[in-house]
Amino acid sequence: MLDEKVKEPIMKTLVVVSHPKIETSNTQQFLKESLVGLDEVSWYHLDAQKDFDSTVERERIMSANRIVFQFPLYWYSAPASLKRWLDEVWTKQVVYDENGGLLRGKTLGLVVSFSQPERDYQLGGREQFSLSELLTPYRALAAKTGLSLLAPLTISQFAYMSEAAQQALLVRYQQYLTLDHPSRFNERAQWFINQLRTYRDDTTGDLVADQLQDQQDNLERFQQTLAELKRGEAE
Repeated sequence: MLDEKVKEPIMKTLVVVSHPKIETSNTQQFLKESLVGLDEVSWYHLDAQKDFDSTVERERIMSANRIVFQFPLYWYSAPASLKRWLDEVWTKQVVYDENGGLLRGKTLGLVVSFSQPERDYQLGGREQFSLSELLTPYRALAAKTGLSLLAPLTISQFAYMSEAAQQALLVRYQQYLTLDHPSRFNERAQWFINQLRTYRDDTTGDLVADQLQDQQDNLERFQQTLAELKRGEAE
């Protein structure tokens, strides 16, 4: 049943942020604030690092179950700091060797933001290329290193989002970072139920709690509909 507590290994997620002007980015500040309370999620801003210690970086990568590249789309790609980190850290004998990828069992996620409408990134759209096409290099990287690639979480025109849309994004983002399979309905439903228990008496969680309550109501209506359908089949 959905409301039964399922004990599973804790997901440790490394969010690797590439953004040269993060202090003035409302999108990135919102996402960072969304991590409050997620103790197993680490935020790592590449542009704040002068140099990369290969030993420290290797340990950072290996200690995570999920690695998420988070960046704004700059000229159809990520900002330079992500490329630099990959060039200097993701080297042979660290993430792959003669026998294949050394990151097998881990997952790679992509959180990509952009200022255009999402419809612009499709066949026949204003940008002429889909996001899947533009993000193909990360598919190659995942294949080379043994990572399982998640579908990207895209954020279009954050500046124009309503409060309700931001609430929905907060939930999608937290699920993307913490669920084994963020696209599966049953995992998302269980996540909502667990979060409702967590925030039930927490007045600081208003933003999350409002969205969770809406989703819980939807779940209850869905379960009621299923029950009615089953009764109809039995008659």
